[in-house]
Amino acid sequence: MYLTTEKKKEFFAKYGKDENDTGSAEAQIALFTYRISHLTEHLKKNRKDFGTQRALVTLVGKRRRLLDYLKVREIERYRTIIKELKIRR
Repeated sequence: MYLTTEKKKEFFAKYGKDENDTGSAEAQIALFTYRISHLTEHLKKNRKDFGTQRALVTLVGKRRRLLDYLKVREIERYRTIIKELKIRR
């Protein structure tokens, strides 16, 4: 499996307050970004996998909503996460 518990804890430790901080917007955005990149690579090989395509669109929407939330609430946290993950807007 591409996303193990250890990998998740690593994301939460790096982008959240600690490894148990699963709720912070930055940690969730980082996890969504990793999953989006994995699904994108999968879809390059399997063009007709429409279930995965739908899951990818859903994840992009979730990440977009979290980024919009951060942009409205705390612009500095938004700018930091955009810069760290190299997400362009």
